[in-house]
Formats: sequence, C-alpha cells, structure tokens
Amino acid sequence: MSNDPLLQPYQLKHLTLRNRIIVTSHEPAYPEDGMPKERYRAYTVERAKGGVALTMTAGSAAVSRDSPPVFNNLLAYKDEIVPWIREMTDAVHEEGAAIMIQLTHLGRRTRWDKGDWLPVVAPSHHREASHRSFPKKMEDWDIERIIKDFADAAERMKAGGMDGVELEAYGHLIDQFTSPLTNELDGPYGGSLDNRLRFCFDVFKAIRQRVGNDFILGVRYTADECLPGGTGKGDGIEISRRLKESGLIDYLNVIRGHIDTDAGLTDVIPIQGMANSPHLDFAGEIRAATNFPTFHAAKIPDVATARHAIASGKVDMVGMTRAHMTDPHIVRKIIEKREDDIRPCVGANYCLDRIYQGGAAFCIHNAATGRELTMPHIVARAEAKKKVVIVGAGPAGLEAARVAGERGHEVVVFEAASNPGGQIRLTAQSERRREMISIIDWRMSQCEKYDVTFHFNTWAEADTIEAENPDVVIIATGGLPHTEVLASGNELVVSSWDIISGDVKPGTNVLIFDDAGDHAGLQAAEFLAKAGAKVEIMTPDRSFAPEVMAMNLVPYMRSLQKHDVTFTVTYRLEAVEKSGNQLVAHVGSDYGGIARQHSFDQIVVNHGTIPLDELYFELKPSSSNLGEMSHDQLLSGEPQSVIRNPDGKFQLFRIGDAVAARNTHAAVYDGLRIAKDI
Repeated sequence: MSNDPLLQPYQLKHLTLRNRIIVTSHEPAYPEDGMPKERYRAYTVERAKGGVALTMTAGSAAVSRDSPPVFNNLLAYKDEIVPWIREMTDAVHEEGAAIMIQLTHLGRRTRWDKGDWLPVVAPSHHREASHRSFPKKMEDWDIERIIKDFADAAERMKAGGMDGVELEAYGHLIDQFTSPLTNELDGPYGGSLDNRLRFCFDVFKAIRQRVGNDFILGVRYTADECLPGGTGKGDGIEISRRLKESGLIDYLNVIRGHIDTDAGLTDVIPIQGMANSPHLDFAGEIRAATNFPTFHAAKIPDVATARHAIASGKVDMVGMTRAHMTDPHIVRKIIEKREDDIRPCVGANYCLDRIYQGGAAFCIHNAATGRELTMPHIVARAEAKKKVVIVGAGPAGLEAARVAGERGHEVVVFEAASNPGGQIRLTAQSERRREMISIIDWRMSQCEKYDVTFHFNTWAEADTIEAENPDVVIIATGGLPHTEVLASGNELVVSSWDIISGDVKPGTNVLIFDDAGDHAGLQAAEFLAKAGAKVEIMTPDRSFAPEVMAMNLVPYMRSLQKHDVTFTVTYRLEAVEKSGNQLVAHVGSDYGGIARQHSFDQIVVNHGTIPLDELYFELKPSSSNLGEMSHDQLLSGEPQSVIRNPDGKFQLFRIGDAVAARNTHAAVYDGLRIAKDI
C-alpha cells in the first residue's frame, strides 16, 4: 500500500472511503427539469472513474417549493427524482466511490419570481444583496413545514441509494437562523444562540428519525461569518462543538466567510490571483477544537497543498472540487505517479461565474467537462496516422496539437511569435492573472510527450504549409485588436492590448471605450490606474464588463475603486479628433438625443479582435474541402468528409479567434472537437 497521505483510506462511521480526496457539493447546472439525467450522471460518474473517494453532488438540491433555484438546481422535493438518483448512485458505486448529496432551503437567497412565485421566506425581513428579494418573516407553520420538507427530501435521497446527505448551512436558511444578523424571530427560534441553533437541530432530528443511524449526515457551515455583528470565530467554535455533541451528525464541512454579496462569495471561494487555501488553517483549528471528522474545500487546486492538508492533520478529507472540473482523473494520476500530467486548475472561475449568470458550468480549459456524453477526457488513438499542420500556438492551436498528438498523428505547429500562448500570454502580463499561463504550459508539456514539432519565430506562408505535404491543416492564427469602430479618428486611438503589453506608454487622463465587455478592457484600466492615470471606462451597455462576470469582477473593483477610476454606462464613443495636445472625444448614446465632447490625452478602444485569416484564404483553393466544415459531422462526432475540390491536397479548417472573436473556452473547445475526429 502507498504511504502517500492522500491515498490512505478513511473510515467514516460504517463507510470506508478509499482515499482522502473528495469532490464537495456543487451544482454544475446540468439538471433537466430538475432531475439528474444522463448528462448529469455522466459528469458525476467521470469523477468516480478518476478515483475520487467521495463525490458530493448538488450545491444544493431544493427541499421545498418556496426554495426555488436561482440557477438550474436539482429539485429534491419531487418524488420523481428518486429513480434518477438511483441510476446515478448505482453508477458511482460501480466505480468504487461513495456519493452524497447536499440539501438546502435557500431562505432569502433566491427570488420570489422564480419557480412557483411563492414568497421568499427567512427569519427576518432583511433582503440579501445578491438576490435582492425582500423575504416574508417566517411564521411557526413555515418552520414546521420546512423541517418536514427536509426530512422528506432526505428520505428520498436514501431511497435513491445515496450514502448520505449534507445540509448546506452557510448563507442559506439554516445559517439565516443561526446568524444574529439575519434572525429577528422571537420565541423558541430567535434570540439566544441556543434558540438560533434550534432550527438546525430540529431539522437534523427530523432527518435522523426518517433515515436511521446507518446513513451519513453532515453539515457544511460557516464557523466565522467575517462580518461585524455576525457569527464570529468564538461562536463558530462553540457551534462546532455543539454540532458534534448533538450526536446527530457524522462530520463537519467547514467554511469561513459569507456569501450574501459577490465580494463575500469570492472570499469564500477565491479565484485566480487570490491566495490558495486561505481557510485551511482555520479548518484545522475547528478540527483541533472538536476532535471530530472535518472536511474542507476552498481553492485547494494542487496535489501538494491537498497532501499537506492531510499530512498535517488539519482536515480528514480534502476537497478539490474545481480542480476535478479541470481534471476528473487527479487521483488516478497520483496513483500512477503521473502528477505532472494533471491538468491544472487556473482559478479562472469560468465554471462558477457561468452558473451564477444562468449558464451551465464549464471549465475554461477542459471542454470535455459537462460534455462527457460527446467529448472525451481521454482521447482514443486514430486508426491511421496522418500529418497535421497547425498554424498558431495559442489555446486553440495548442489544444488541437495536443489532441492530434494524443491521437497518434504527426503534428507540426508554426508560430510567428517567439513563445506560445497567443492572447493568454498577454493576459498573463497581469500579476493577478498569471495563473492563466498554466493553460499554455500544460499543453506544451503534453505536446512534448506526443512529439509535436514546433517552429517558433516563423511566419508561415502558403508555400511553407504546402511544403509539409499535410493531410490536414488547421488555422489557429487568432486575431488582432479591432479598433476601426469610430466614424472618424480611428488612427488616434490605441488598443487595450497596446496598454497591457506595454507597447504604448500610459497617458495621464485616459478614456477607455469598452464595448467588448471582456477582461482586456478592465486589465488595461488596472494597468493605467496603477501607473497613476485618471481613468474613465465608458460603455454603451447598461452595465460594464458583462463578459467578466460576477466573481471575476470582484478583484478588479477592489483594485480600481482604490484609484481614480470612474465608470460611465449607456454612452458611446462616436468619433475622436485632435486639438493641440489633447484628444476630443465625441460622445453620443444609443438612446438618442445626446452629443457631448470631452478631452483626454489618451483614448483606448476595446472592441475585441478581428480574425487574422489571410493565410486561411490563401490556402483555401488548394484544400479538398475549400475550408468547409460540416456542422452535422462536427456535432455528431464524425470525421469531416466534405469534398468540394477533388484535386485538393489537404483538408483545411480554422478555429478559435481566426474565425471570430470569442473566448479561451471557445478556442479550446474548437481545438478539441475538430482534432478528436481526425
């Protein structure tokens, strides 16, 4: 048996967990009609195949109709969920992993205009900032009803074969009872700590009566809200002791912080540029104070940190949840001593930010996650070896090179720059986003493993490509900043790339016109502000930086609000003219009736990229498919077979921003789904 601390089994009551790594409860927003159908099951089972000891699903499943999900959650209040749960649990158990589910009532952390349009309920009328609904202050019959709903839902989960149930008790209804900031009830459920904890214990008692003792029950809760007047560390330790002493539960899953604002949520679940494992020592304090099984997860992205968490005795089970969205086979690779092959989580938080905007969770650089029914995590070998030539070593080109190499093809990559990375290398210029370069570094190491040949500092011409006698050519040349968007004065502006790269010296009074709404605009603003410039960010949209999304916006705002930066929404830069040593911005509005002029010494335009596609069009007449891609074959996972030019020498495709300005995930997805069928 291995002496690796992470690979030691752990006995949790009657349940033997095969190692110390878990996937904590999270909702990837894959349910269909509130049920965990094929897609959800395939995603969950993949992590079990990868060797994880325990996978927890649903973050969190709703137990009551007046707890409508604010994104696509499981509906544990429906009897029809039981057979779907059974199919998932059976499949996970067949792979040797345990499986649990998280149950919750959201309380005020939802909206009244979701689901059945029932009033939001909470132990006070205080609105949660994130979801904005003013709740009804709960009555005695609300409390009785919801306690029963928890017990009913737990019974359904046991009937579905779950090994246990975890209650979500931070930020949701249970925590809203516990925290003095959100509980204004009188009588048995309000006032003293004993009273505020009563709801939690009544829920656990009701569940225990239904499921018996041979069923794992746990709680994920905050032991320190980090809010003035809230549950502090001292109370948190006392609550932890009382949870243990209740005899009702089997483990503690500890977090620190609050989630009622975007900023609070981001501190609980940190993103790139923030410290790794920021709450691990705190979780260790709880374990030391209680001597009770303790789980914890919060930005533990790498095996070394996870190993330290177990070896040092800080926790009994360590959660690597986002890391398993990036690579579901972490444990298998540890066992096989292939830790260098683990695809690294870069903390981009594309996964969570998407679900909080109503989308499904996707990893920024693993396009198979959430698409297990159609996309492979392990690419199969091709039946016949081909020569694949790729132009461009950004995320799209490198993903295509990696996948084609793993397929067993001969792969040659041409890149005009001296280093790989494309726009990601530019992105990583920001100290806060330097983790992004791991997207490139991992692919380069994988390409080396598959003997991919690279030619850097090479501007590939059509003759260069044709001299390789390729079977397949993939153009992944990306794009260049698109600043030709004004009625006049385009030659007077610079791009966000110019600022981020340092190619253009920062001005002192700068307008950033951002109608792409992506990271580049805010990165440029941050660079300028730190250089001492007065900065105005203007957008024609009704909100700024919509593509950055909520949790990624937090560190930008913390930085920009400390500097002389203002945000102007619903105005459009229409033209620029020079006046002495100043630039005059002519500003209008899509809403009409506005014509203003403002002076700056520098104007930056962030309008995405325009494809760098000249080589593609030069090669198109020589290709057998004339560049055409069958969407039907692409989406059904079949090899491309279009022939429009029988005399063509090779198949030709283009991917990523060489097609149109999109994002890193789209580029990686393009590379995977075209190369996996070559």
